[in-house]
Amino acid sequence: MFKTLGVLAGVAVLGFTLAGPAPSALAQGSENVVRIGTDVDAGTLDPRIMRDTTAYRAINLIYDGLVQLDENLQPVPGLAVSWENPDPKTWIFHLREGVKFHDGTPVTAEDVKFTLDTIRDPALKARFRSLYAPIDTVEAVDKLTVKISLKEPYAPLLSYLDLGIVPKHAVEAGVDISNKPIGSGPYRLVKWDKGSKIVLEANPDFWDGEPTIKNIELVLVADNTARAQALEAGDLDMIQSPLSPQDIKRLQGNDKFANSIQSGIAITYLNFNTARPNLSDPKVRKALAMLIDQDTIVDQIFEGTDQKATSILLSSWAAYDPNIRQPTYDAAGAKALLAEAGWTDSNGDGILDKDGRKLTVELGTHSEDPNRIQTVEYIQNIFNQNGIETKLRISDWPSFSARFQEGDYELILVGWTQLVDPDRVTFGQFRTGGSFNWGGYSNEKVDALLDEGRSSSDPAVRNRVYRAAATIISEEVPYYIISYQGYQVFYDPAIEGYIANPRGMLRSLKNASIN
Repeated sequence: MFKTLGVLAGVAVLGFTLAGPAPSALAQGSENVVRIGTDVDAGTLDPRIMRDTTAYRAINLIYDGLVQLDENLQPVPGLAVSWENPDPKTWIFHLREGVKFHDGTPVTAEDVKFTLDTIRDPALKARFRSLYAPIDTVEAVDKLTVKISLKEPYAPLLSYLDLGIVPKHAVEAGVDISNKPIGSGPYRLVKWDKGSKIVLEANPDFWDGEPTIKNIELVLVADNTARAQALEAGDLDMIQSPLSPQDIKRLQGNDKFANSIQSGIAITYLNFNTARPNLSDPKVRKALAMLIDQDTIVDQIFEGTDQKATSILLSSWAAYDPNIRQPTYDAAGAKALLAEAGWTDSNGDGILDKDGRKLTVELGTHSEDPNRIQTVEYIQNIFNQNGIETKLRISDWPSFSARFQEGDYELILVGWTQLVDPDRVTFGQFRTGGSFNWGGYSNEKVDALLDEGRSSSDPAVRNRVYRAAATIISEEVPYYIISYQGYQVFYDPAIEGYIANPRGMLRSLKNASIN
């Protein structure tokens, strides 16, 4: 940070009195830069293949989507100034005039078509391809008009059209936009020191005016507490979830920092690999879920910064029904259910077995979050006490995420973010063959319900459908939702005009200033 301790000391010697609290180091800085701590490095800066929250946040600053989602998760104009929905399967978008990519090339309907066509191409192996699978064709009607035709009505489409639009000419010319992004957004990439920081500068030609904050740095500090300490030391100007509970509470009590504490749109959950023999039986999964003590995990390990979950449905959604409940902690009931499924301690060694096979489980998470590590250690202890031989497998986020996306796991503790619609946490995750269904879960009734939820534009129908799907999922337990995550952000109060977004997006910084 840009500290001026020497100057202030000189003023004090001269006999001046400073009224009120001293301005922050950021406010006194000679450079117009905001440094934001992040827990993991971005894997790519190509919006079509992004996989992690840091990529989301950087890409949202570098690129424009047809729409943006505001702090209330409502679609507002982005590249598109307006849109029409003349029939349930047709959407027409009208683009802004005069918008340019960072290389000076105009943004046209052909770029929108190219982006949506390529993300739907299986060859790109886009992680979120399934979100755009209902699109049948994309037509560039003219330079500033895009027509999207759907295979079937698709209720959450607008919520997914914040996808950054990439330049067709650059990609086709061989530019590696995963490392050298070319967007049209309020900030452009200056450099990316991988494993260290992403440096952005204001786009002087941004269609909504050049941002007042001229530089943003996303600084990698993997450890949650170290990140909080860096904010307190003045080495960072903003940090946001994920944060450790003890740091959240300490920072809340520090009037040096502004903050926003709100419900997030994310979950922390245990993902069962239903393809593994010991976890293929819903009774076994349900019994293991009955050994998960949410009270201890949420109230003690996470110190109440999250909310105990009741099902896959977020409590903030209209579809939420408190009467739909996944299993709750009941060790005696779990033991009885395992016995009913044929798992008993037949040889007296303390480990449950069946047909000569021990009930073993490998439990994993990533090393960057100490509270998740503490949680899996706690679960391991409870499982072992109840006759389930449990081993831990903890690795750094890049290794961990690559492994679970290949289905190389048994039971993992992880999270889903960006849950702007019930479709976002159900279709890819629980539909047979879904792109995020790494655990191989399959249920024909759930498939039919999720298909209906996507295709209906009637809120009442969608609420009914997702409640029915959540009821089955709560019974068969391919996921066990531990908590609905809270969202917390702490920042230097010299940053004025910033509006926190529950997705953790930083785009409102384009309208902020340092004072």
